[in-house]
Amino acid sequence: MVHTHNPEGIDPATTVTMIMREQGISSLPRNYELVYQFLNTSNAALIRDYSALGRRPTQSQLDDVGKKFLPHHHGARTVERARDRVSDEIRGMIHLFKQDQSMLERYSTLLGETSSQMSGARTPGPDALNGLARTLSSATGETQTKSQAFVDQMNAHAREMAALRAELEEYKRLASTDPVTRLSNRRAFDQRLAAIYADETSPGHHALLVTDIDHFKSFNDTYGHQVGDRVLSVAAAMMQNVLGADVFLARTGGEEFAIILDRTNLQAAADIAERIRLAIQSTPLKNQHDGVDCGGITMSFGLCMAIDTSSAEELYKKADMALYEAKKSGRNQLKIYTPTMKRVRAFFKR
Repeated sequence: MVHTHNPEGIDPATTVTMIMREQGISSLPRNYELVYQFLNTSNAALIRDYSALGRRPTQSQLDDVGKKFLPHHHGARTVERARDRVSDEIRGMIHLFKQDQSMLERYSTLLGETSSQMSGARTPGPDALNGLARTLSSATGETQTKSQAFVDQMNAHAREMAALRAELEEYKRLASTDPVTRLSNRRAFDQRLAAIYADETSPGHHALLVTDIDHFKSFNDTYGHQVGDRVLSVAAAMMQNVLGADVFLARTGGEEFAIILDRTNLQAAADIAERIRLAIQSTPLKNQHDGVDCGGITMSFGLCMAIDTSSAEELYKKADMALYEAKKSGRNQLKIYTPTMKRVRAFFKR
């Protein structure tokens, strides 16, 4: 299934960064996602359209391809439109405040003038008093009406701002979500992994599991990409079921996933990997369209504890080394990173 230009021995994130630098592509999140999908997709149309951009694509060209093939790739325009709407709402609210302030100042002036008239007259006659009362009543009623209109308009602006916030939160969620499995995507994973090292007291209590589906390319070629996508979704759902909703799980590549375990130790992390492995291995797969038994799938796992590393990049690389050791050793198993492990990508193909 996977279309890849990933050089052997280089992790996917580094490959994407290298290609973006070579092609002069700005390091925007949406560009990272587009290049990553190009490297790891089986979509011939995406591959064709991206390749046609040439070596120095413009941002507009990149956004056109992104919007065509990535459902949540809205580019800068979404954020720019949101920014403009926020500015419009704020300007509208300021205008209302100024109008309300001016109205209250006029009302205050009228009260002062009326008070002066009453205090200046020794014995105001009935007509004068009635006239002043009508003036005050009219001004008070008008002020109350305008004040209510002000409140209504402010409430309308507040609702619009709340809707805008919800829209931006949804965009943020989509920008961090893999469209096939609905898990977090590589961008969200990179951010979450980096956060481990933001607190100096934190890394020792975290573990990283990287895993992928064994022989997935052969499975995908045999049964087709739609079935392959279904397998990815099923595997993701089964892993999430074992892990629970509170554990961070992401799809980081074509058939690769990553799990970040908080407040754990080596044995507990290894036990979780084994539970997932057995659950996946024991689940038969059937094509929903024709009922054909597709057999089953297995997964290989690499594990590294954050305490054995000093950065997010190092943690990922060491867990990846362990994963490839598991695959080289026969697949369908867990390997834990040890300092003696050597990278085997140059001599081993999935």
